[in-house]
Amino acid sequence: NGELYNGADAMSAWCQRQKLPLVKTIDEFITTRKKYLAYKNQNSLISGLDKIKNTKGFDEIGLDELYYQDFYAIERFGKTRLGNLLHFAKQGQNKNLMKKISDEIRPALLQLITEESIDAVGYIPPTIRREIQIMQVLAKHLNLPLPHIHLIKVKGEIGVPQKALSKLEDRISNARSSIVVGETRSFKTVLLIDDAVGSGATINETAIKLKAKGIAIKVIGFAVTGSFK
Repeated sequence: NGELYNGADAMSAWCQRQKLPLVKTIDEFITTRKKYLAYKNQNSLISGLDKIKNTKGFDEIGLDELYYQDFYAIERFGKTRLGNLLHFAKQGQNKNLMKKISDEIRPALLQLITEESIDAVGYIPPTIRREIQIMQVLAKHLNLPLPHIHLIKVKGEIGVPQKALSKLEDRISNARSSIVVGETRSFKTVLLIDDAVGSGATINETAIKLKAKGIAIKVIGFAVTGSFK
């Protein structure tokens, strides 16, 4: 119905729609959620680098670290709260939801910038043309006090989104041919920000290009949400 619910109100509405017992489902949700929260570090971020390192198909790892604010979805219950906000922010081109996401991730990003001595930031450009692009809204609303790396998404006659490709090698090839780094300055540590990480191909290929051009010595990736698999 287009209404935004939180907490107990959200769970109650969801259980009614699914025809599930409220108290029992809450207990099951807490148990399931705790399992996924165990992946968070002391800064409440999830490291996704081991997932990439242990995935066959990556010839080179350009990222020195990769963090998610949360998983995009969890078993049985589907999209997480942040996953839902991201989904509807993009699909509905909803600036208010985009700003809400920005407010939620900004403290973690500022802490990351301080702890890792990050001296530049880059935002992964989108493939699909939309009137309101979430990455542009995030960049503006986050207003991180760092130089911005100029990243360009080059498209052929047909722009191919990563989620449309099922094979990892196709995703790596697509990212390699479509991301262009339009930058000449050099930095020590660059932060790459994306809205969601699936395979990690795009953000990793961007990191490889930054290092190959001598723009960054170290690259840290950050995504609002990431996949568990």
